[in-house]
Amino acid sequence: MPQLQHILRIIVLSLLLSFSYAHAAPSGYEIKVKIEGLHNQECYLGNHYGDKQYVKDTVTVDNNGWMTFSGKEPLEGGIYLIILPNKTYFEMLINDEQRFTLETDTLDYVGHLKVTGSLENQLFNDHQKFLMVKGLENQALKARMEANKNNQDSAAAIRAAMTAIDREVKDYRIKLMEDNPQTFMAKIIKTMQEPEVPEAPKDDKGNVLDSNFQFRYYKTHFLDNVDFGDERLLRSPLLYNKVKTYTQQLTVPMPDSIIASVDTIIYRSRADKEVFKYNVATLANYYETSNIMGYDKVFVHIAEKYYLSDEAYWADSSLKAKIQERVNKIKPNILGTPAYDLVMLDTNVQIKGNTIVPESMRYKRLYDIKARYTVLVFWDPTCSHCKVEVPELHHIYDSLKTKGVSIEVFAVGIESDPELWKKFIRDNKLNWINVTDPANQTRFRDFYDIYSTPVIFLLDEEKRIIAKRLDPKKALDFIARDLKEKK
Repeated sequence: MPQLQHILRIIVLSLLLSFSYAHAAPSGYEIKVKIEGLHNQECYLGNHYGDKQYVKDTVTVDNNGWMTFSGKEPLEGGIYLIILPNKTYFEMLINDEQRFTLETDTLDYVGHLKVTGSLENQLFNDHQKFLMVKGLENQALKARMEANKNNQDSAAAIRAAMTAIDREVKDYRIKLMEDNPQTFMAKIIKTMQEPEVPEAPKDDKGNVLDSNFQFRYYKTHFLDNVDFGDERLLRSPLLYNKVKTYTQQLTVPMPDSIIASVDTIIYRSRADKEVFKYNVATLANYYETSNIMGYDKVFVHIAEKYYLSDEAYWADSSLKAKIQERVNKIKPNILGTPAYDLVMLDTNVQIKGNTIVPESMRYKRLYDIKARYTVLVFWDPTCSHCKVEVPELHHIYDSLKTKGVSIEVFAVGIESDPELWKKFIRDNKLNWINVTDPANQTRFRDFYDIYSTPVIFLLDEEKRIIAKRLDPKKALDFIARDLKEKK
């Protein structure tokens, strides 16, 4: 009998387990969408990722306006897009709820949206509708303000009404977060919040003690509500926009200041490996490709501190080798560093075949130049840009010399045919220091990152690089501004 009871228990347990498996929540996702006014056309499921959008799935709308997006694997949390054939879209949230229904029409995607089976999207849509209403109210008040700008009493009343709308929006959001603290929607609202800045401290007479207090407070607390450990924020514009604002708008646009802000972002990003990977890669790419002079120093910092130190776990040996190569090219000519000295042959050089005639060898050295400003230019007489910019630079050089400015030009010709190089010098009367290095013995291409021409560097009297990759006009402007500041 005990043995029979044991067998019965096993049978019952097996039945219970099979019943529970049969009724377990199915994995994957299934999002049903109906859009009145659409028939037999392709629509897309997309998602945000930083400042970009990507298509995840494609379906065809049936005759009744229905479409179903589905997959065996769950979607990663984030803000997703339903993209219509005309490339317009409306957004929805993806979190734990991955089986729900959305119904709307082509007249007003957001305003007419009906949500079934998703609290997250009900909260998201209610919030959108609320903002639309308050936005219209605010626009009406702005129009009234413009019409009553000369009436102080009316303007004051309108400003008070606009302040009240701002307070309504803040209160609505606070209540949403308090009532739904575990939702992704609450996290989104929190991320969007900005610091409440207190008044600056004042002395006994009411004078502000620190005019920069409010800005510093705002920047210091700007990232307080951003959860860098939440990977879902990558699949939204929110994290990207916060990082962009912090590094590009709240940071003094000088390399050392930017480096400090970048390190702050990356330090916080260590809370999640995907957030860390995204911010390191995105910031490195932005500063490496930036056209703003001096920002390459930020790239070198990110490369050395995070990639070449092996902290960038996703970077294989090939990627690290490429990054090291870029660092080697950029680092020697970062602004503020001493220019690499060059000793090169002057125009007396003669070449027969591929051999330099020894008795024609006469050298000029960059560091022998005694001038307040040294313009170092790499050029090629066969280059179309050089044909325009080099004579223009020479005109500026003559003009500054006439005005008594202490300036010299060290012009490096990189054309392999010395006679062609010399002819251009004669034809354009380039009476500055003209040199060449046909065998690249000085490795000038490596130290000055020469991959196109012309390339113009501006050096101070101690041969530190104070500006680079200028055109002639910008070189003149820089010198004029520098002279004015020093006066």
